[in-house]
Amino acid sequence: MAPKFETFAEFFPYYLAEHSLPVCRALHYAGTILASASVVYALYSQTWWMLLLFPVIGYGFAWTGHFVFEKNRPATFDYAKWSLMGDYKMLGLWLTGKIGPAMEDALEKHGRRNSRGTSEAT
Repeated sequence: MAPKFETFAEFFPYYLAEHSLPVCRALHYAGTILASASVVYALYSQTWWMLLLFPVIGYGFAWTGHFVFEKNRPATFDYAKWSLMGDYKMLGLWLTGKIGPAMEDALEKHGRRNSRGTSEAT
């Protein structure tokens, strides 16, 4: 269970810390980009059934990152809306080259969580 947060600004550093491994973040970036592209294509082509691919693609990549690599519970289980917002914010930080400093701050504040949900020193 994730800690209790009142705002997205409080939540986001925790969210980043839950994505400490580059492979997990890469899977999130791929899933976010591909899922977003599927929505754009579905709207453009009016192929409405393709909208069903958005969560399958997005969660498929993201949950692989969490369950296989990070060995933690996806934050989306407790904070669905903020996790989706976090995916796009994390992608934006990566695309602008700002993910490193944000990740360092997040890990300093929240540490890296292990598979039991307890914090590990970084």
